[in-house]
Amino acid sequence: MKTVTVAPAGICPRQVLAVARDNARVELADTGAMAASRAIVDAIERDQRPVYGVSTGFGALASTFIAPERRAELQHALIRSHAAGIGPPMPREVVRAMLLLRLRSLAMGRSGVRPEIGQALADLLNHDITPWVPVHGSLGASGDLAPLAHCALVLMGEGWVLGPDGTRQAGEDALRAAGLAPVTLAAKEGLALINGTDGMLGMLLLAVEDAAHLLTMADVTAALAIEAMLGTDRPFQPELHSIRPHPGQVASAANLAQLLRDSAIMASHRDDLEHAVQDAYSMRCAPQVAGAARDTLAFAATVAGRELASVVDNPVVLPDGRVETTGNFHGAPLGFAADFLAIGAAEVGAISERRVDRLLDVCRSRGLPAFLTPDPGVNSGLMIAQYTAAGLVAENRRLAAPASVDSLPTSGMQEDHVSMGWSAAVKLRTVLDNLTSLLAVELLAAVRGLQLRTPLRPSPAGRAAVATVTGLAGEPGPDLFLAPVLETARELVAGRALRSTIEAETGPLA
Repeated sequence: MKTVTVAPAGICPRQVLAVARDNARVELADTGAMAASRAIVDAIERDQRPVYGVSTGFGALASTFIAPERRAELQHALIRSHAAGIGPPMPREVVRAMLLLRLRSLAMGRSGVRPEIGQALADLLNHDITPWVPVHGSLGASGDLAPLAHCALVLMGEGWVLGPDGTRQAGEDALRAAGLAPVTLAAKEGLALINGTDGMLGMLLLAVEDAAHLLTMADVTAALAIEAMLGTDRPFQPELHSIRPHPGQVASAANLAQLLRDSAIMASHRDDLEHAVQDAYSMRCAPQVAGAARDTLAFAATVAGRELASVVDNPVVLPDGRVETTGNFHGAPLGFAADFLAIGAAEVGAISERRVDRLLDVCRSRGLPAFLTPDPGVNSGLMIAQYTAAGLVAENRRLAAPASVDSLPTSGMQEDHVSMGWSAAVKLRTVLDNLTSLLAVELLAAVRGLQLRTPLRPSPAGRAAVATVTGLAGEPGPDLFLAPVLETARELVAGRALRSTIEAETGPLA
């Protein structure tokens, strides 16, 4: 099994994915920076200096002095009171990403915690202990307080964990079964465990990975649909995109041209004025919309990469001995990026649904039977699959409304502007899940259209898609129970097997 080493130099997005999704082991290395920062906190304790989070309360209670003999109690009370989330649990991959990212932040040596606190986080990951983190509770400033507090509570041998069967189990029992001892927090350590953007960042990193694949699959389903509707590939010539050089648009157009190459269906009507002069926007403008989403994805990936190299604790322990308060925990950069990416993904899904509607409409599909059934009337074909797609588009439009403009003041007006970055990232995940379903509907509809164009031969990419989908969904014919077919199509869109099969014919896609 792969091992991810966490050290002050940081980690990369691929390592986050390896731990979150592939159960890679975690090794904490080079703890000298952590020990040095802890020595500074210990010196503050000895000198009785007033420092936020060390000798004072939190948030609106920042001016309340805490007696030395109660400072460890303060850290434990902080975790218990801040573990105030509610609702169903976050997915395991999100929580594992959070744990790793919090460990990454502590390992940078700016938080003043002992190395054993970092090791305790690594132990949770390596023993597959996933804290139960409710979906509601974070405002994205001061970071993801409640979600991270639910994680820290398990380190203390309290709280809940997500059992292997999805049920909620006691954190104390999970530690005991793994042979792990609860930690006892010292000054500042409770605050260091919860003050950061790790939940937002973890979700954004996972979303960036998923969106990159889905945008390639959106080009695949668009090409199949355009081919099935006797569209033209002429708008995807590279010279037409070099004159508007948005990188995402150029890449998407190149994919479409590559996917439509060597199509006998295209060749059959290349000089037919009725078909080949100018296609509808949902066909002709596919690379402009998907390309804009690609550029949005590039922005989101850049923001996530910067955050992955950042210190987002408060206060931070500087090597010269100063302990300074910061606002680096504010999730605005991540919230804006997640909202922006959700808008792009929602529009890719919307234009996909418009192509599905054209494929099913006998007046616009250029000779295909109504709703892609050979026997319309008795059979309804994919009529209601388009209803499903339309409902998903409507939901994505609601979810595309930005969360990051919905700040509400908290903590007695001390925290009077918050990012809502957690909410932005949660809804981005839903938008991408919906986009997967939308592309599944388009995949099925496009393949049905290509099947109905027989004996004309599709492009090599089209033939690969038809062979794969036919093996799972059969040929056009009498109506069948459609939900399992759509679920199978979803798996093809979300997975890598269909893409690999197509790329074996076309070469790599961007």
